[in-house]
Amino acid sequence: MIHLEKIDAKNIWDVLDLKVKRDQKSFVASNEISVVQAYAAQGTGCSAFPFAIYNDKRVVGFLMIGHNEAALYELDGETPPAALKHNYSLWRLMIDKRYQGRGYGREAIRLALDFIRTWPRGIEEYCELSYEPENETARELYRSMGFVENGEKDGDEIVAVLKL
Repeated sequence: MIHLEKIDAKNIWDVLDLKVKRDQKSFVASNEISVVQAYAAQGTGCSAFPFAIYNDKRVVGFLMIGHNEAALYELDGETPPAALKHNYSLWRLMIDKRYQGRGYGREAIRLALDFIRTWPRGIEEYCELSYEPENETARELYRSMGFVENGEKDGDEIVAVLKL
């Protein structure tokens, strides 16, 4: 049974040990960087919710939800994609290479959306995400979950949104 648990002292090392396939490394930031970003977001106007993805008692992936990621861009004097301003985001999603192709990513997204709809930072209109243009697997997964490309870019990445 797939479920999410907050990153804590009991599971942090299992999360940091997760790896993607060699040809996927350019598609996702390392879990180490993501956990640092979650911590660094504190006090910026952006919120981060890092989770371990479990199949029963085994950590199989990592997921991070964000809220108002635009605040991080604005700290650096950059203009963020509009979809990041006062919305939720699926900031990170990765399934370890040993557990891919089993539907864990799809179920983790469903659980992430369930969490978002508890409105931990207030009611917002959209959930946003972005992905590398050449990552067709991600594009098809997100499209099948209802995310729609909105024409924006986050750096080189394609932005897609889901109306909550």
